[in-house]
Amino acid sequence: MSEKYNVLFIISDQHRADHLSCAGNEVLKTPNLDKLASQGVRFTNAFCTNPMCMPNRATLLTGLYPNVHGVRSNGMIMSREIPTITDTLVDKGWHTAAFGKLHHQFNTPPYRIGDKSAESFHDWVFPKKGEYPVRENFPIPYYGYQEVETVIGHGPCLTGHYMNWLEERAPELAESMRERWDDIDNFFSVFCEHDLPKDLYSTKYVEERTIAFLERHARGEYGDKPFYVHSSFPDPHQPVCPPGKYRELYNPDDVFLPDNFDDLENLCEHPFLAPYLNVFPGAMLRETNEKEVKQFIAWTYGTIALIDHSIGQILASLDKLGYADNTIVIYTSDHGDLMGEHGLLFKGPAPFEGVFNVPLIFRAPEINPNTVTDALIASIDLPKTILSMLDIRERYHPPNMQGKDYTEVLRDPSKEVKDCILIENDEEVGPKGPLYVRLRHLITKEYKLTVYEDKNKNLEHYGDLFNRKKDPGELNNLWIKDSMESLKLKLVNKLLHKNLQAQSRFPKRIAGT
Repeated sequence: MSEKYNVLFIISDQHRADHLSCAGNEVLKTPNLDKLASQGVRFTNAFCTNPMCMPNRATLLTGLYPNVHGVRSNGMIMSREIPTITDTLVDKGWHTAAFGKLHHQFNTPPYRIGDKSAESFHDWVFPKKGEYPVRENFPIPYYGYQEVETVIGHGPCLTGHYMNWLEERAPELAESMRERWDDIDNFFSVFCEHDLPKDLYSTKYVEERTIAFLERHARGEYGDKPFYVHSSFPDPHQPVCPPGKYRELYNPDDVFLPDNFDDLENLCEHPFLAPYLNVFPGAMLRETNEKEVKQFIAWTYGTIALIDHSIGQILASLDKLGYADNTIVIYTSDHGDLMGEHGLLFKGPAPFEGVFNVPLIFRAPEINPNTVTDALIASIDLPKTILSMLDIRERYHPPNMQGKDYTEVLRDPSKEVKDCILIENDEEVGPKGPLYVRLRHLITKEYKLTVYEDKNKNLEHYGDLFNRKKDPGELNNLWIKDSMESLKLKLVNKLLHKNLQAQSRFPKRIAGT
């Protein structure tokens, strides 16, 4: 492919792979993402490399596993010394811009008062004296992005450059936004009421700012440089409460409960999960009930429908401005959500596929339209694939990238690049706990294996092993079946070697024979 192609990378937050009508969802309608899929390649076996926002977003920017780029969990700051694909693109002549959520630095209040983040909602909403990297002090370039207009937060609890935009248009709505931030529980709630109309909601902001950039580029304001645009919607991540007509678009009575909704009682006996159920109900592994989960799904559907509409507007602008034939368009999400599976909401350290499996669609020149592939692919593979699609030679890539190039799959969906996916999950909440665990997951076409490390208990003889094809509800743990011992050992050995291959080799050796 030509190095002159543009890239429009569209990403949402916490969007499950099966929350698309083109993926078989019988209730939710996503006509614009369906159209995008009909024009390109949709992956059904796409997985995050880490099921939390910050680690996976850092992986999408670097092509490295979290243990290598260092962002093991949320609540960290990605090193500015780590090479990114945006650095490479700038060096090779692209103009880079990001609109919406980034989350490369922590957004919640730090443990130590001296730690400062350019994406801390506390510092954006409640400014203090001194030099803080927010507002007019926001650091540009930012991880290789030459332009940034960011949204920090989720649902109706938002700040960042979006707040400046909102204040200009509706000062009274900006004031009510600040009032929501007075109670941090709003940010960690399942639902959060608000007075934002859809035309002033964050989804519209991301749409408007992305289109404004495309129009500036079309006017020649960036010369003849191709663009790499990161268009990032902070939804459907909770708290969920879509604006306007999208709140009533789906009736909770019309949505379906997962088949394994009633499995929570069994999880209370799970050797690893039991102590962590509902410990962090605003963020992870929240116990739920039928009424709550149906409302949550219905409002999530409404939120996704609004995102789908905005994606349609962005793609229409891309076409109108004459970029359709020379722009690679990608849609994905950073991770999924349990959505009532096993009686739980949100994400967290767990072995379940609803959090891992993400939507992934590529549309690009020279690839066949309307194709679907079940090839295994992970977030870590996207940076390498993008640079390859742009004909940027490997010697110019960030060093030591760990993902694979999937251009051959885009041209022939029957091809396979990997026979398994490794997912890292280090979860740390609090400087010394209460959550301080590590999980490693191995996903093949047929099976999914999870092993655990927990400082509070010995789990070296326990794991979860599910048959993905025969047991999609993940109710039958094959790890404890004596008849599965040979399979278990084979997969554990494979996981061990994949984990070894993924480990950091930094710093580099500099002397000796």
